[in-house]
Amino acid sequence: SASKILKDKGYEVVPRKKLIDYYLHRYNSYEEYKESQIKLNKKKIELTFADEKTLEKVSNIVKDSLQSQEVQPNKILGVCHGSRNGFEQNFLNKIITNSDIIGTDISDTALKFKNTVHWDFHDQKDEWIGKFDFVYSNSLDQSWKPKHALTTWLNQIKNDGVVIIEHTIYHSPEHANEGDPFGVRPVVMPYILTEWFGHKISISHYLQEKSTVFSSKIKVWLFVLKKNF
Repeated sequence: SASKILKDKGYEVVPRKKLIDYYLHRYNSYEEYKESQIKLNKKKIELTFADEKTLEKVSNIVKDSLQSQEVQPNKILGVCHGSRNGFEQNFLNKIITNSDIIGTDISDTALKFKNTVHWDFHDQKDEWIGKFDFVYSNSLDQSWKPKHALTTWLNQIKNDGVVIIEHTIYHSPEHANEGDPFGVRPVVMPYILTEWFGHKISISHYLQEKSTVFSSKIKVWLFVLKKNF
């Protein structure tokens, strides 16, 4: 076949989206975006992309961040954005002692799950500004305005809090579509973050493998953002 001939010569046929670093799906309206997200949520309501191994690392990042602070909070407050069936916040509440962690989801199915708020994570709640010790999400790929979403999340953490973004190859352009509108290659993510926020934030990252039901092990990048002053 033509593809075998090309492969023998050192070439490979790949989807066009695999050759780009950044992709953002365009919608005709907010209503179209919201409808696509609710449809995807209901289709995948029983599925959980988050895994215990990665969330244990998230909890360690949060604990290390808190230990470096001069004043310890009375209760550790966190929010998991785009948490679908609530697995993320409920697992973190279990492994982080003295914590009060909630989740959000744009779909009204959120009302069925413990510690979940029916909310679009792009929007700001006044009572959430500067409230949380950490924000965690593996759902930035579900944002139609990712810079706006991240700006909202950064405003929700305390001055010494952290925003933790989970990112994998499944958050890359080749996997972006109407349901997951935002895709960026993991190794390019730091450049996107510095382009958006410059010196307003500092970034560190951790790389490990997910504990997952998939046959092949998935690398996961955890990008940790802090606000600079």
